[in-house]
Amino acid sequence: MTTRMPAAFIGHGNPMHAVRPNRYTDAWADFGRSVPRPRAILVISAHWYTNATAVTGMVRPRTIHDFYGVPQELYDVTYPAPGLPELAEEVADLAKPTWVGCDIDSWGIDHGTWMVLRHAFPDASIPVVQLSLNAFESWDYHLELGRKVGELRDHGVLVIGSGNVVHNLRAVDRSRPDEGFAWARRFDEAARGVLQSGSPADVASLDGHADFADAVPTPDHYLPLLYIAGLAGDEPMSVLVDGYQGGSLSMAAYTVGHAGVVTGS
Repeated sequence: MTTRMPAAFIGHGNPMHAVRPNRYTDAWADFGRSVPRPRAILVISAHWYTNATAVTGMVRPRTIHDFYGVPQELYDVTYPAPGLPELAEEVADLAKPTWVGCDIDSWGIDHGTWMVLRHAFPDASIPVVQLSLNAFESWDYHLELGRKVGELRDHGVLVIGSGNVVHNLRAVDRSRPDEGFAWARRFDEAARGVLQSGSPADVASLDGHADFADAVPTPDHYLPLLYIAGLAGDEPMSVLVDGYQGGSLSMAAYTVGHAGVVTGS
């Protein structure tokens, strides 16, 4: 009998976390070491935000360096994990009647995925598949699709959402490397209360929060959280690690079905 896999939402923050270990990357590494070895990993990354719902179906996905103006060491990173075309088919079957396309040549493993996985699973031997974020769909759509793909947890698949609860790059203040603005903390704490309440899907209702416009100026980094909240059902989510960067980024990470908890701001 296959052990039910946990799931996680990872606040990934600055791409430099990929190459500069810190307490956040240590928590991701601890998570990777503590979970049962998955058959495959399905990642919903903020950085595959597009005009359709699609899943990667290539055998050897490429490492995508989807950023600019960063040190060369980031461009030198590769994460040569294999793909798993049969998992792409499973995702498409679970999503029905929602249509999910199969991408075999345009995407791969973007930095929202590999910057986390190279700490959690550094040998890159576990197959990785990405599910895109459809920019044209409602929040309820993303919650429901998260609920559906959550069934993969019973078949050896680790599901990870990679984004940020609070993500406002225009407001970044580099003089506050480990601090959060008051509005960022208020929204982050409101989300935490919902995620730990036993009704994680209610994070979709936080668009009415007074600080929502500052915390979520664009939906791309918030939507991966909805997938993990959707699959959690009525299971409270646990804090893996928390904190802030640049005033306007929350580094909060949450797990579902995972006993290990690391906290600290």
